[in-house]
Amino acid sequence: MQRLGQVVRTAQGLAIVRSPSDEYPNIGTTVVDEGLSEVGRVVDVFGPVSRPYVAVSPDEDAQLAMLVGSKLYAR
Repeated sequence: MQRLGQVVRTAQGLAIVRSPSDEYPNIGTTVVDEGLSEVGRVVDVFGPVSRPYVAVSPDEDAQLAMLVGSKLYAR
C-alpha cells in the first residue's frame, strides 16, 4: 500500500489530494482511508512534477466534505 497524501480540498465532485513526493499511483487505482475503507478511485494526476495533485472520484457512499484533511492511501 502506498501513501497517496492528504485531501486538501474538493472540486467538482472530486477529492483533491496533495502527494507527499514525486511518486503517484496509476489512474484507476483504488483509494482507501486510514481505516482501510474504500473511498474511491484515482481519475487524474496534475500539477508540479515534484509534488503532484491527485484527483479522486469518491464512491457513492463516501461523504466528500468529510474527506478534507484526511490521509488517503493507494491500494
